[in-house]
Amino acid sequence: MSLKKIAEMVGVSPSTVSRVLNNTVPACASPELKEKIWEAAHTLNYIPNAEARNLKMGKRASAKSYKIAVILTRFDFLDKDPFFRELFQSIEGSLLANSCILQFVTNAEDVDFSALEQTDGIIILGRCSDDFLARLKHYTRNIVGVDRNPTDYKMDEIICNGKTAAVKAMEYLLSLGHRRIGYIGDCSFEARYVGYCETLIKENIPINYHYIYSTDQTYESGYRAMSELGQRDMTAVLCANDISALGAMQALADSASEHRTKGRAVSIIAIDNIAGSMASTPLLTTVDIPKEEMGRMAVTVLLDRIAHKHSEYLRVEFPCRVIERDSCYPL
Repeated sequence: MSLKKIAEMVGVSPSTVSRVLNNTVPACASPELKEKIWEAAHTLNYIPNAEARNLKMGKRASAKSYKIAVILTRFDFLDKDPFFRELFQSIEGSLLANSCILQFVTNAEDVDFSALEQTDGIIILGRCSDDFLARLKHYTRNIVGVDRNPTDYKMDEIICNGKTAAVKAMEYLLSLGHRRIGYIGDCSFEARYVGYCETLIKENIPINYHYIYSTDQTYESGYRAMSELGQRDMTAVLCANDISALGAMQALADSASEHRTKGRAVSIIAIDNIAGSMASTPLLTTVDIPKEEMGRMAVTVLLDRIAHKHSEYLRVEFPCRVIERDSCYPL
């Protein structure tokens, strides 16, 4: 009955809802539709009966439903960063498909460490400090990290290298003739910022710190950064993530409207390829990070670790690619 209610709320068939929630056919729906289905499921407090589903499909009941915790390290809430929200949706669907229980989702500052005693495994979303990781390992070594930045093999990790993504973005801007390229994003121990700087150095282009704006990578900070940087003579900007790029593009549009002119075209490229990047004006050129595949792989590696099928720390690195849209222009 719950599947039917979700289908009615979203306006799709119950079979589509089932495929999305069980993650059986990843390409069955767009990212926007998947998000609506998960939101409706959460609204109805939908909890699938995994054992009943397995019996119906002729599978043996699982011996145990593992309890998995998800910890956010960059933001307090998933709604603050669409990239991690979309990544979490993939993880949530994969946990469901593997009859696991999502025990809780919390941020690093609010972790109830006593609750970890009842947890079979942990998935960390974002960069994790050594001290925090050491505290988690006191309770379990079944830990998988998912991020754009690799660690020094201190836990199992699923990554799509942020430095590589930034280099690809910079090379694309350079191919369009740009050399005065700005950067909006976190500049502290951040792989994407390293990729930006190293590409300029490789191309013998001086790093102009007047083109760089360090932010916390939110929509609002992207807007503020572009409002200031837009007054300078840059021709292009690399934003560390899509959500800050969307804020930057809105700042450019508002500036042009305020002065009643089309304004100077500034090329903007970002990293992530979130659903919102396909609905912006202009459509955002970005580097795709395969979030859905990374989320599924995180669950696979964690369950493999829980089952003692590997002991060494694993690193699975996914490739990235530039998605050419409308926000970048030849110089």
